[in-house]
Amino acid sequence: MLKTGIVGLPNVGKSTLFNALTNARNAQSANYPFCTIEPNIGVVDVPDERLAILKDLCKAQEIIPTAIQFVDIAGLVKGASKGEGLGNQFLQNIREVDAIIQVVRCFDDENTIHVAGKVDPVSDIETINTELALADMASIERRLTRIAKSVKSGDKDAVLEDKVLKKLNDLLSDCTFIDITQHFEDDELAVAKTLNLLSTKPVIYCANVSEFDLKDGNDYTRQVGEYAKTHGAEMVIITAKIEEELADLGAEEAKEYLEELGIEDSGINRMIKSVYNLLKLRTYITAGEKEIHAWTITAGTKAPQAAGVIHTDFEKGFIRAEITPYEDFVALGSYNACKEKGVTRLEGKDYIVQDGDIVHFRFAV
Repeated sequence: MLKTGIVGLPNVGKSTLFNALTNARNAQSANYPFCTIEPNIGVVDVPDERLAILKDLCKAQEIIPTAIQFVDIAGLVKGASKGEGLGNQFLQNIREVDAIIQVVRCFDDENTIHVAGKVDPVSDIETINTELALADMASIERRLTRIAKSVKSGDKDAVLEDKVLKKLNDLLSDCTFIDITQHFEDDELAVAKTLNLLSTKPVIYCANVSEFDLKDGNDYTRQVGEYAKTHGAEMVIITAKIEEELADLGAEEAKEYLEELGIEDSGINRMIKSVYNLLKLRTYITAGEKEIHAWTITAGTKAPQAAGVIHTDFEKGFIRAEITPYEDFVALGSYNACKEKGVTRLEGKDYIVQDGDIVHFRFAV
């Protein structure tokens, strides 16, 4: 399951956002640093309106959406890479996630303490990025020391790793997140991925604003947006308190509330979509009378590997994939009609599964 960490300086709204995400109240929220001491973990369904439509058409018994695991991690402060605050624990928790949502304070409120004494979102971002980079540089230094003898002896794997580590160390001098796919060849990329560095994880900047700035943003969000744009990241504007209120409402009430605010979709939904976009994730669907089930794959996944997401036996014994595009299924209303019109087709092992494909795998065990 995809795992995403919610990080940021203390008192930026991380735990409030986590509460809204998981519709739970198990992340204590208080106006002082280090309120969250152990990482809170919650599993959140990925919103997908297609599933309910398919349930009605197939007269299915249930819907099983795909999900994301969110981890609310203790607030970080300057010096975390050297163990300040809850630094070591914080950094270890980040190592375990696939992507990072960095919550950034973009509101003024004299009643809510800012750990640095002033609101400066770009400075906050750079504080966290610097601490992650410093921690990664220390990790690289330790690794270079461990492989030094093997490099000197000419070990091929060690020489390649040494090259990758030194290149990463140079990149980290900018103290920002690194898209390793842009800097390394295939053999180097494989090595870089195994290092699991903090600064190589994809990031979304979540600009937390007051309700008055939710629709159009403010000067703070424009600063964050520009920073995200120039550093290959994404930004979503939210009001954590409003998201927490929306979580307590029914679907229709929440929709009406959003309309009153002049917003088409909740910040949480937009944030989840941003995670999918950032990680290049796609959803395919299996549909029948028993259940409508969504499955997550990465863009470019071929049919046998997509089948393996359901069960490894499906991939090992893959024969064919029966593909029906979602739009065609909805337009025609049934599998039989799709087959009669020729829109359902059989695809082989080289077929790249597309977002929204309704798939039935044929396999032999």
